[in-house]
Amino acid sequence: MSEQQQSDENLLSQGEPKKPLIFNSLSRAEAFAAIALAAIASDGYFTNTETRTIFLVLSRMKLFEGYSELQIKSVLDNLLQFLKQHGTEAFVNSAKEFLSPELQATAFAVSVDLVLSDGVLHKKEEKFLADLQHVLGVSDETADQLIHAMLIKNRG
Repeated sequence: MSEQQQSDENLLSQGEPKKPLIFNSLSRAEAFAAIALAAIASDGYFTNTETRTIFLVLSRMKLFEGYSELQIKSVLDNLLQFLKQHGTEAFVNSAKEFLSPELQATAFAVSVDLVLSDGVLHKKEEKFLADLQHVLGVSDETADQLIHAMLIKNRG
């Protein structure tokens, strides 16, 4: 398969022409939540475990200090509407623009944890993580370490 064909098949392709951002502005917390939400939606459905886990993960982060439970749920509900309307590629690429490189790496780590929280890695989730790794600029070594660590973490 040619390099161009592989690029065309990426869920989160960065190929030309560059698509316009779907968000005019997002807080860092909202952008982070968007990446996490895309991760749990990557297999096409939300499990109860994934839904509980995303809420717990976000509510414990410094980014979400001062957010009530209701506010976090509202952010996730609003982001879900954008995800449904615009699709994963535009959603993730747009959200990424509002995150620092450090938070992009953290978003990848949290996404791996969320995807693996139900103990099953579906093909769509695996593809999503590979594409997300590329979009967020996470090295193969770092991605492999994170995935290995999260597989161990989520065994029990």
